[in-house]
Amino acid sequence: MKILATLFVIVCAGTFATLPGALGQNTANPPSVATSPVAAPANPTQNGVAAPNEAEMMKQMMELSKLNENHKLLADTTGTWNYTVKMWMNPDPNAKPQQSKGTATRKMTMNGRYLVGDYTGAMPMPGPDGKMKSVTFKGMGMEAYDNVKKKFVATWVDNMGTGIEMSEGTYDPSSKSFTYTAEVEPMPGMKSQVREVLTLADKDHMSLEWYENQGSGEKKTMEINYTRAGKAEGSSKH
Repeated sequence: MKILATLFVIVCAGTFATLPGALGQNTANPPSVATSPVAAPANPTQNGVAAPNEAEMMKQMMELSKLNENHKLLADTTGTWNYTVKMWMNPDPNAKPQQSKGTATRKMTMNGRYLVGDYTGAMPMPGPDGKMKSVTFKGMGMEAYDNVKKKFVATWVDNMGTGIEMSEGTYDPSSKSFTYTAEVEPMPGMKSQVREVLTLADKDHMSLEWYENQGSGEKKTMEINYTRAGKAEGSSKH
């Protein structure tokens, strides 16, 4: 969409520049007094930055659309995964976490530019009577490396809400981990600063740790351990 929008601006700029009578000028009755045309600025600017000419802009757009090693990092996590979830929802620090399981399918799209993940699982949730029952969980995520921002970017949606979580992150090669940050608001006025750390243990195992800060300090509230389908589960280090 960004490329299409830019192309639209370029085309429109050229079209309006050649339209007779542009800006209300009546070409049938030219002014009787000659006036000097106002020269266009030699280096037009946008937000204080000199705008490239059309050829330079197209060249830059093509360069920014190319894949690189960051997209390869995402592609390494494609496949079908079985996962187990631990959630620390009880305010009692000694309480055992809630546990559930599910399956994730991660694949690249747009010729390797974006990673799309579909997640399905069973999650224990309290019913109207207060008793816990198993409900079907569905989630969908999209991850990418934005060559303009020079950051990893991600979105997340699921059937437990109606909002879209948007986050940005970096990759640390020494720990083989992605770290994303975001702000979430699951309930009106209840905003949390979130930090997600996805660690790649090896080609068949990875884990995600979810930390929340609601103003009283960061605490870990969720952990997900992934094992590639058909492979033995790895032991969690957490």
